[in-house]
Amino acid sequence: MSAITTASRGAAHLRFVQHALLYTTKCIRVFLFQLMRFRPSSFTLASSPSIPSLLPSPPKDDDDFRALIPRGSWDSHMHVLDPRFPLDAAAVYKPTHFHTSRDAAAFERDLAGLDGVVVVQPSIYGHDNACTLSALRALGGPDRARAVVAFDPAATPPETLAAWHRLGVRGVRLNLQSGGAAPPARAALEAALRAHAAAVRPLGWVLQIYASLPTIAQLEPLLADGAAQLGVRVCIDHMGHPDLAASRAFAQSGDPYALAGFASLVRLLEGGNAWVKLSAAYRFSAAPDGFSDAAPVAKELLRVAGRSRVVFATDWPHTRFEGLDIRPWIRTVLVDLCEKDEGLIERVFRGNAEELWSPPLVSTES
Repeated sequence: MSAITTASRGAAHLRFVQHALLYTTKCIRVFLFQLMRFRPSSFTLASSPSIPSLLPSPPKDDDDFRALIPRGSWDSHMHVLDPRFPLDAAAVYKPTHFHTSRDAAAFERDLAGLDGVVVVQPSIYGHDNACTLSALRALGGPDRARAVVAFDPAATPPETLAAWHRLGVRGVRLNLQSGGAAPPARAALEAALRAHAAAVRPLGWVLQIYASLPTIAQLEPLLADGAAQLGVRVCIDHMGHPDLAASRAFAQSGDPYALAGFASLVRLLEGGNAWVKLSAAYRFSAAPDGFSDAAPVAKELLRVAGRSRVVFATDWPHTRFEGLDIRPWIRTVLVDLCEKDEGLIERVFRGNAEELWSPPLVSTES
């Protein structure tokens, strides 16, 4: 081999190495740029080194809404469904897909900025909270995760509640909606509310209610004086689950006060002892996109109590609506409903949730 050929090959090899280094440098710069733009969520599981994304490929404007999510934001309502735990025998809904703590960590990580979660007991497990408590531990309770459980006050001793409190449980849920049956009579409902409130009052927990607006209106006299009669704070799930499709007056006017029971929800918020979750519009929307007709409802709730008692939630994994992409709704909340108002967004995504789920610690020693 001639000296000229050897030199030529050496020069070619040098150019290849130079191009490779240049390409690698560009890749590193792009990676660092993306790292600066998107804050990593605190939700990673040590036992899961590689957690796949559970969200579809982001739209081109996805970056815009993520940048609006404040640090330390909370997802105030999500569920974990784990096949290791048996379903309640009376469960009406039988999930076709399960979503574990590992999946939850991936979801919250992909939505940059949602650094705290509230794991809510789903109806499919009844009063067996084993799945929810396992998820609470896995997701960082009590430091960066909370849980809302379901239980029978007559069969659950204070020592059990105290142990749950130490894990990060901060609420009990009364689900009057998911079963599909008509709610009990008013007297029975009020008795259930009082019994649950009495059980959790010593711990400062939240009484979380999933009920329709008409049911909330029925309970308004008791809930309106909740601080005095119940002695606990109240949180209403999913904007009171308004039945948008059934209200012709709302369909014609777009006025949320045309919805039966909406005025009761507003009065409860104005009373100062009730919170509401800005979540799950797809569960009651009649619009093709799953949420646009809910905008007037959400907008009025934000006007009334957005800076004090409205909390954002994803309702992941969207049971019965599996595969839903929640990001368009999140973008609507940030851009259209909150109008990119940083102060309002900070309260809805972080400040209000911190006040609701992080009450002063109380003694749980038995």
